[in-house]
Amino acid sequence: MPATAMPPSGDEPAARKTCDARGMVEIHRMFRRGFGEAPGLVRAVSSGDLAHAEIVADQLHMLSVGLHAHHEAEDERLWDALEERAPSCAIHVERMKAQHAEMLVQLKALDRALPEWRTTATATGAAPVLTALDGINAALGVHLPDEETNIVPVMERTITEEEVEWFADHGRRAVPKGQTWNQLGEILAAQPDGGDEWLHEHMPAPARLMWRWIGKPKYVKHRAALEGR
Repeated sequence: MPATAMPPSGDEPAARKTCDARGMVEIHRMFRRGFGEAPGLVRAVSSGDLAHAEIVADQLHMLSVGLHAHHEAEDERLWDALEERAPSCAIHVERMKAQHAEMLVQLKALDRALPEWRTTATATGAAPVLTALDGINAALGVHLPDEETNIVPVMERTITEEEVEWFADHGRRAVPKGQTWNQLGEILAAQPDGGDEWLHEHMPAPARLMWRWIGKPKYVKHRAALEGR
């Protein structure tokens, strides 16, 4: 459903900025990159190579869980807040809800297809995984730019920093066990500068050192295995 310009309204939020919602765009970059490369990762798994299929399937599961959580948080806490505080945004909120529903169909298809492919690594098992990924990427191609154009600016004039932190914490708590360093690596890799600015803005010095000494080497090893190197 195509985006439309926000209608003029006296109830539009004031110009004063109430929060920094750049995190929405930053996490979107990870989903774009991760799901965008996913079909190629699946196709690179040789038939019967269960070890490689397991690694790729874990990556896709991590991305799926992350996107589920991202959208669940918006459905739970964002849409009602925007409709109440910026009623002129309601037309966009309704479109976001419809796009989420379409995305959920594709994500559930991926979730259903992964277990068989994970344990067989066959072309037959890969087919529904690839079909679901195509659907997810098509839906992301519509939803993410629409949300960044028509929702994020309104968030920054209606949502509080405390609420933004709730969204971030919700996402962190959804990371599958054992995937924290890998997800952080994917977030950093998706940023335009490779993540240096993100690290300095979001992580204190001790955490940055932990990333450098522990997290980054683990992530580099993970990427090599993911790409079959």
